[in-house]
This record gives sequence, structure tokens and C-alpha cells, in this order.
Amino acid sequence: MDDSKITKAEYIISQLNVQSAKKLCFLVAFFFILYHSIIHWRYGNDSCKWLLQDLGRFKGDLRESTKGDLKWQPFGCMLHKYTHQDTRRCNKLIAFLGKENNFLFIGDSRLKNLYDSFINHFEQSKGTGENESTNNHAFEFEDFKLRLRVNYIAANDLKVMLNHFESLADAVDPPSVVIASSKFINLSPKDKSDNFTKELEKSFIKQISLLISPIDMLVRKQTKVLWKLQDPIDDNLNERLPEWKDITNSDIEHYNTLISDTLKYSNVQIWRSSTQIAYGLIDEMENGVKLGPVALNHDIQILLNIYCNDNMNYNDGTCCSTSENYTMLQIITYSVFLVCSILMIALKLKKIYAKLRGKTLYMPLQQQDTNQPVIIQENKLSTAIEALGMLGIIMSYFFLCDRTSFFMKENKYYSEFSFWVPVFWLSGFGLFFTEDSKFTRVLHRDQTDELKGFMIIVVLVYFMTGATVIPIYFLSKVFISTFLFLIGYQHFSYFWLTGNNSLVRYMNVMFKLNFMTIILCFAMNRPYQFYFFAPLVSFWFSITYITFSLPPFISAQTVENNSIHYLYLVIKFICLLSVITILYMSEVFFERIFLMRPWRALFVSTDDLMNEWWYRFKLDRYSTAYGMIFASMCIAAQKFNIFDDSNHGNLFSRRISLSSTLLAITGIVFYTIFTFFCKNKQDCEEIHSYVVFIPIISFIILRNISGVLRTRFSTFFSWFGKISLELFICMHHIWLAADRHGVLVLLPGFPTLNIILTSTIFVCISHEVHRITQILVSFAVTDNWKLALRNLIIFLIILVKIDQNF
Repeated sequence: MDDSKITKAEYIISQLNVQSAKKLCFLVAFFFILYHSIIHWRYGNDSCKWLLQDLGRFKGDLRESTKGDLKWQPFGCMLHKYTHQDTRRCNKLIAFLGKENNFLFIGDSRLKNLYDSFINHFEQSKGTGENESTNNHAFEFEDFKLRLRVNYIAANDLKVMLNHFESLADAVDPPSVVIASSKFINLSPKDKSDNFTKELEKSFIKQISLLISPIDMLVRKQTKVLWKLQDPIDDNLNERLPEWKDITNSDIEHYNTLISDTLKYSNVQIWRSSTQIAYGLIDEMENGVKLGPVALNHDIQILLNIYCNDNMNYNDGTCCSTSENYTMLQIITYSVFLVCSILMIALKLKKIYAKLRGKTLYMPLQQQDTNQPVIIQENKLSTAIEALGMLGIIMSYFFLCDRTSFFMKENKYYSEFSFWVPVFWLSGFGLFFTEDSKFTRVLHRDQTDELKGFMIIVVLVYFMTGATVIPIYFLSKVFISTFLFLIGYQHFSYFWLTGNNSLVRYMNVMFKLNFMTIILCFAMNRPYQFYFFAPLVSFWFSITYITFSLPPFISAQTVENNSIHYLYLVIKFICLLSVITILYMSEVFFERIFLMRPWRALFVSTDDLMNEWWYRFKLDRYSTAYGMIFASMCIAAQKFNIFDDSNHGNLFSRRISLSSTLLAITGIVFYTIFTFFCKNKQDCEEIHSYVVFIPIISFIILRNISGVLRTRFSTFFSWFGKISLELFICMHHIWLAADRHGVLVLLPGFPTLNIILTSTIFVCISHEVHRITQILVSFAVTDNWKLALRNLIIFLIILVKIDQNF
């Protein structure tokens, strides 16, 4: 048997790698681009129509959830939850623009319930002496400061409704929004003949048809006209109002169908989603007929999203909201990417053509040729062009996902189940793929990659679900602090052991940390601080670099030559902690430092304030210093033989190991109890900054004290840890949506399968971005310090450009 031959199964297994996964994800993404093109062709691009359709769903179990906690998710877009303050702000803005906030409800008594709830929403938002409004609002409500007027017209007869619509059509100043709903008429009475029923239906359709002309005239005057279909009733409740006693939901559905089929030829927007919501909350109806408070609140939120979203531009309210305008910087950025992508395709075609003709595009190593340097230079240039071309395709996908309404978006939904199930499942999956490491040191490379991978997975689940529970909130904060702790630990150890604090090395690390972030700033029109993780790790790495670079220079070699350098190290730590504390204690001094040009653009947000950076700095101001101090303690402990991590054995003796383990468990339990008893986030965040090292070091002790645990690691988590930075940055636009306020939807109606699909594409793109960054770093940062300095100056010029753009 020929051993060189492999079976089909072995061949297939050999092809299951990252490159194959990326190609498959490219095809999947392309398929969903076609799929959503068909959806837009079928249902249109108007997200307001999606909001009014009955294609949405409730998030949560209708049987087990508290009704007030249920979230209704419209089809394809995100619904902002308008508080009373948000509603007032919307009306003030529209009034400031010189427009009237004029709402008209016209219909039966069921619509009157919605009108009353709508008024109560404004009444609750009224502070003492804040509004000037009419108190008697049985049929009219006014707020003069908001230029708000809400009216209700009782119209239990279609003829009465027709007269009012004709008057509105002739009015000089018609309402901004009209919500209409006709009184239910049983068009299929059981005690009547079929001929009578048909005549009744014809008469009803004729009366509805007469409304089309005045409604269309109103719409041409920029009035939104919504027709609210009749909500279902509770069929199982016997104690209903007399007029509804013999009515069934089948009768109501038939009635709604006749209205929809008749009015579909007009410009009125049929409001079907209210009916779907009523079906989901049918057991909370009053007397089996009137909508309960939760259903009414959902309806009010839909109305406010239709009316306000396009003016308020809330990130979590994409329904009825237009996409933001392009900037000149975005046009230039994507033009450059387009050129690179075209060149990449041309190079690919050139290679295919040469391969078909039997030519090679490489030079064998043993062959000597005077043109070899030129060939190598051309190959390097083509590699860079191909990397930039692929990045251009990736950025086009970014733009399509989060700067257009092409792909759908949904609101986040948190439950204990939705957070902990994926965390425990992925944790078990990660523990399944473990192997021995070739390293034995405390926090060796495999172990730190594993820790980063586990933390990024939990943080991603946290952002996906939008968890607001305080213990989970602080768990995510501990993980962010741990990332910064590892920045201090790893780079301190590197500087100490190698003594390499060159500008080239600094630029190399900074390029890897910031390349994708800067590209996203240009391509997605967002400030640098929006991607808060990259600014954090870049800043604290710079602080670590400056601490070591300032004289006197300290390393393992200098300490061996002169032990007084230990004292210098202590002094440097004291100075570092002092500077951090001074910046924290004086916010004015802090702002003067970080608002200086040219780095001002790095620390301000879209509104030209630095609140976000100030918050991040306060929260994790000591985390990197803790990591540096811990690294120095580990190095000292190794030097003075306090523990020995150069082999596969335990760090300490049995007695000390047991004591250390108990102490570490106590530290983790202490912080866990602290988060569970925390009542105020702001106060607890202040304490967090001082005690966050306790759970971090406690975990490190538990992870490293046993030689068996220290020398094994999870390859699954380690793989994710290597691309943790790219995962953290890319999640904002191609996994989450609407600037991480929502969730990207490729496959509507199947939330679990959708998460699997978007997660797979997201991970593959992050890995590709990591690969592209590794390729381009050699072009941007050379071994020549003069060229590195030149590139740094160019980078500062780019910062000035960002500052001008934002």
C-alpha cells in the first residue's frame, strides 16, 4: 500500500483550517448580500413600514416572563425606548425647528384608550411649573412650551370619520400625525344569510373607499396617516362587554383584512404591529377587550419612534431613521481602498494567467540572479497591495453593516439564560481543547493568550446581551482591568529582560495596537475614543515605555552591575503612582494635559468632550501600574529563590501552597461579595480602582501555583487571545450594530442561528485583519530608527487631520 496516498476523509480534514473557513465565510457573506437585496426588493427600504408590520416578535418567554419586562422586537430595525425626558427633548427640538407637534386620534373607544395613555406619557414627564398645558384633556391636550397639541375625535361611524377627514384635507395647517381606527362592525353575523353578509361587506368596503381621497390629500401635505387595525379580544373570557360578547377573533381578523385590502391602494400606513402585540399580551386585557398598560406602552413607543427617530438620531433607534451622510474623508478613504482592491484583483488575475501558461512568479533559492533584489522588492510591494486590497473589501463590508440600512439590526436582549449559557458552554468547549505548554514560567505566553481569549469571549457575550446587572457589569470591568494589568506585566518583563526600549520597538507595538482603529476612524467617521479599548492599551503601553525610557535606564543587566538600580526602580514606581494620582485629583490639570494639540483628537469624543476618556482613566488608573509592580515582585522572587518556576513542579511547598490557595480563594470571594452588595455603580467604581488587583492576583495564584495547571493551557482560548485586540475593535460594526448599541441581523427570525452566522464571519474577519496588520507593520515600521521617526511624524500629521475632521 502506498503511504503517500491519503483517503478522501483525511484530505477533507486537512482542508479544515482557518483559510478554508475564511473562504467559506466570504461566500456566506456574499449569499446574505444577495438575500437582503431580495428582501429589500420584496419589502422595500422603508424601516417605518417594517415597524408597522406584524413581522416582529417578543423577546423572552411569554409564559414565564414578567409582562412589564417583555421586549417587542420589530422586524429589521431597532426600537428606542423613549423616556419622558427623551419625549420632551424630541418635541422641543421639533418646536425649535419651527414646526408644530400636532397629533390627532380619530376613532372608537379602544383608540381613546391609546389616546389617554399617550397623554399620560406627557403628563408624567411634566415637572412642577415646567409646562403650561390644559388640564381638561378629555378630548384635547396642549403644551404651549412644546408647541404640542393632541386631540381625540370620537368617530363611531364611518360617515362621521369621512366628514372629519375631508375637513382635515381642506385645512391650511393639518396635524403632523393622524392615528385612525374605525369601530368594529360584525360583518359576518351568524343569524343572517350569506347574501345579507355579502351586501354588508360591499357597503362597508364602499364607505372605506371614500376615505382614500381625503387621506391621500393629507399625506401630500406631509401628514403621516396611520390606520390602526382592530386589536384581538380574549376569546376565553366570558365576562366581556355586551357588544363584544358574541364576537370572535376570526370576525375581527376578517374585518381587518377587508380594511387592509381596501386601503392598500391609498397612501395610508396600515398599523399591523399593534395587533401582533395585543395577541402576545392578550391575557392582560381589561374585560377581555381593552388593552393593558404594557401593550399600550408598546404602542406609544412605536408612535414616538415613528415621529422622533429621524430628528433625534439615537444610536439604538434605527427604525424610521435615515443613514448618516458621508464625509469627504470617508470618500477619500474608500477611493484609496477601491484602487488597492482593483490592483489586487489585477495581480490575482496576472498570477492565474501566468500559472495557466506554465510560468512561475518566484525565484528558486539556489538560482543566482542579479535582478533578485528587484524581484524581492516587487514581491513585497505586491504583498502590501494585496493586503490593502483585501482590507478594502473588508471595510466595504463594515460600511454595509453599520453605515447603511442594508442589513437588519435588532435591539439587545438580556436574560440570565442568554448570558450564562453561552459563557458556560464556551468555557466547557475551551477546557476540552487543552495541551501541554513548552513554557513553565508564571504567566507565560500560552497562559496569557489563554487568559486574554477567555476574557474577550466573556466580554463579547456581555456586549452582545447588553447585561446591566451590577455583578456582571463589574465582571466585565475586572476583565478590562486585567488586560491593562497584563500590558504592564508583559512589557515590564520584556523591557527588564531584554533592555530593548528602542523607538523602533515602540512604533512596532503602537502600529499593531492602532492600525485598524485609525482605519475605522477614517472609514466609519468615528473619533478615536469611540474604540475605547485601543486608546486604553495604547496609552498605558506608552506610560510603561516612558517609565522605562526615562533615565536612569534600568534592566536586569544594569541591576546585576549595580544593585542601587533597585532603588531607582522603586523611585520610578513612586513617581508613576504620584503622577497618576495628581492627574486623578485635579481634573483641570488633567484636561489641560490631554486637550493639548496635536494629541487632543485622541482623547475627545464626537461632541468634542473628553468625558469618556476621563471615565476610562479614573476606572483603570492603577491597573497597569499593578501589573508592573507584580512583574517586578515575580522577578525578585525568582532571583531570591522564593519560588522556582523553571520546571514543571509546584511553586511552593505543600503548606505554603495550601495557604496561598486559601488566600487566593478568599480574595476572589471578597470581590464577588463586594459586587453583589454594591448598590451604586459610581461609588463602587471608585473602590474598584483600588481593589481590582485582588481578584486578578488571586486568579494568577490559583492558575500558577500547581505545576500541572501552570504547564497546561487551552488552545481554544489561546487562539482567540492572539486576536483579542481585533475582536474587541471589529465587534463594534460587524457583530454588534448601530455603534454597538444593537445586534447585526443576517438571518431574520432565527436569533440563535443568526448569532452563529454573524459570529463566524466576525471571527474570520478579525483573524484576517490580524494577518493584514502583521504584513503591513514591516512596511510602516522599519528597523531604521530615522525612518521610524519619519513615520511617527506622519502619524502626528494624521492626528491633526483627525482633529480637523471631528
